[in-house]
Amino acid sequence: MHLTTEARTAEPAAPHHRGRIMLGLALSALSAGLATLAFGPAHVWWLVFVAFVPMIVAQHHLLPERWSGAAFAIGIAGYVSGYMYGLLDPSFAWWMRLIPVALVVPLFWWGRADRRFHRDSGYRWFLIATPLVWTAGDFLRSSAPMVASRASLAYALFDRPALIQPVSVTGIAALNLLILATNWTVAAAVLGRLRRPSPPPGRGRLAVVAALAVWVGTSLLMLDDPGPVLRVAAIQPGTAGGDRSELDRNVEQTRDAADDGARLVVWREKTVDFDPRGERGDELRALAEETGAYLAIGYGIDTPQGQRNEATVITPDGEVLAAYGKQHPAMMFADDRTSISAGDFPVHDTPIGRLATIICYDLDFFDTARHMARNGAQIVAVPSWDPAGDATKHYPLLVFRAVENRLTMIKAEARYDSAIIDPHGRILERAVTPAGGRATLVADVPLGTGDSLFVTLGPWFGWTTVAASLALHVLTRRRP
Repeated sequence: MHLTTEARTAEPAAPHHRGRIMLGLALSALSAGLATLAFGPAHVWWLVFVAFVPMIVAQHHLLPERWSGAAFAIGIAGYVSGYMYGLLDPSFAWWMRLIPVALVVPLFWWGRADRRFHRDSGYRWFLIATPLVWTAGDFLRSSAPMVASRASLAYALFDRPALIQPVSVTGIAALNLLILATNWTVAAAVLGRLRRPSPPPGRGRLAVVAALAVWVGTSLLMLDDPGPVLRVAAIQPGTAGGDRSELDRNVEQTRDAADDGARLVVWREKTVDFDPRGERGDELRALAEETGAYLAIGYGIDTPQGQRNEATVITPDGEVLAAYGKQHPAMMFADDRTSISAGDFPVHDTPIGRLATIICYDLDFFDTARHMARNGAQIVAVPSWDPAGDATKHYPLLVFRAVENRLTMIKAEARYDSAIIDPHGRILERAVTPAGGRATLVADVPLGTGDSLFVTLGPWFGWTTVAASLALHVLTRRRP
């Protein structure tokens, strides 16, 4: 008796098939774990280039086609879950915990369709098709208010300035694509040894290796050191009480930083609950005059219309410059779901350079820092207020905003992750304290230029991956 393909598919799996399925699921889970380890707090950064190889082998070799989508569902959704583990605390909206769960079904469908596509196309597009679609999807969701660009694979390389300079031309989408193509190239070599499926042509693998070499070589050539011209400081008070005690800490640490020569001092998001331009701001204006420093201060004011989450710069003459309103409210927090003063991108021309501010969650998006660069900024103060689980995961994003826009960035956070970053992404000073801590960061920084191709063209490479994915779909779609 001969069974049809459909009938054989419907039969219960034989014991050795069940063993292959279990091994395939285990390898997919291994990929989730390896990708998680590439990021903080473990931060074994090089794993990002091979983390998904076990998942790909499971999808194309171990799992039967009807189960092949489980590889993506476990490997990718598991990675997102691992990235978020430890980040979420009771301050987050409950629905944030559902993000990995919401990904499971779409990823299962995509993984199975992906396996079928490569089988039917003879694995001709194996090295590029899936990385291209993944990169395009990652780029499109980077504008979503609840997730932004978080968990993009490129961020694992935040402390490798020699590897990230070309993002000033392409944005992070090109680096994401290169990382994924490397994973698929290594997987192709493994699958070739297993003889199933047939690997793609060797020249395709050589092209990926060549692209990786060109990227690294270009990055090394672009890495520059313009030299420091300004001493700046970030104040991390070690508390977020918003009370007199915290204000006293900020004042004390600001005086210490000014005594150490700091000309620009940055305080955290919502340090005070009043507008520094009013009477209650007298003390802050007096502090700027006393220290001779420019103070970049975040403040939050609740109004019947919503929250004014703003930052401003106070000059040594006691002048309060035009306020900046947070562009991207962090809607996962109950006290940060509105930003009624958003819209303007003021840049202040001062004797120490052209200063701008952005606030906390703004740094998760590509647009805000770019607006400041286009308006002529050289240094961006970033008042922030992060949860404890973000200590190792938030400031790395600011490294890429600095490189993309060639701007110096100064992140002042309440307790966990303050940092001073130069226009080439070098972290000059940082205080990363998951348990919470007090710190005064002082560093000599260069002025940024804001003259990158990314500033001029925006995320053009991301849109290119979207267009290329659609073109590939049209080119390879099955005809009746």
